[in-house]
Amino acid sequence: MPQPQPQPQPQPQPCRAARPAVDPAVDPARSERNERGVTTAEYAVATAAGAGFAGLLYKMLSGGFGNELLTTLFDHVLNLLGVR
Repeated sequence: MPQPQPQPQPQPQPCRAARPAVDPAVDPARSERNERGVTTAEYAVATAAGAGFAGLLYKMLSGGFGNELLTTLFDHVLNLLGVR
């Protein structure tokens, strides 16, 4: 008895939402290569902003304003709780 021939498997079709491959020489703005490092740059900006905000808070709270602010805040909370 002859062996049955294997049927060829259908090739998967690309997703419609997938971006076609673009030659960077033709359109460098759309190439994938230009997007490398974007996430790293975003983390760097967020880290710098956080460090700046922390420095500002430290400066504000380590002076007389910070001491007065914290004292007033704790006194208010203790009064609300009925401890003072």
